[in-house]
Amino acid sequence: MFLWPISVYYEDTDAGGVVYHSNYLNFFERARTEWLRSFGISQTSLLAEDIAFVVARAELDFVRPARFEQNLTVESSVSDMKRVSMVFNQRLIDNEGNCYCEGRITVACVTLSKMRPHAIPPFIAQELLQGAR
Repeated sequence: MFLWPISVYYEDTDAGGVVYHSNYLNFFERARTEWLRSFGISQTSLLAEDIAFVVARAELDFVRPARFEQNLTVESSVSDMKRVSMVFNQRLIDNEGNCYCEGRITVACVTLSKMRPHAIPPFIAQELLQGAR
């Protein structure tokens, strides 16, 4: 399980101060990026090797509205890993464990120049699976 703090800024919200629905995806994306960084994995280095991760599927359940100026946490874990894809389970929660949004995000590894499937580099798969334990 990887935890990443999120502060809700005014720009994340609609006119009523409630987080706009698509911004939950941004919060989850940031947490996945920071998880890779925590292992010393640079997406810039991967891009230089013509490797990228793309979202292939996203399922979100909006549980309760997050609001302007809340400090929340994204919990991330890998629930499934295949040769070229992995599934992240992610939740946005507050300090009491109340859930605001849950997501199941399928990410595929691709050769960027061809946008064709590419095996997840073994060092990344190993780090994420160890981090999931």
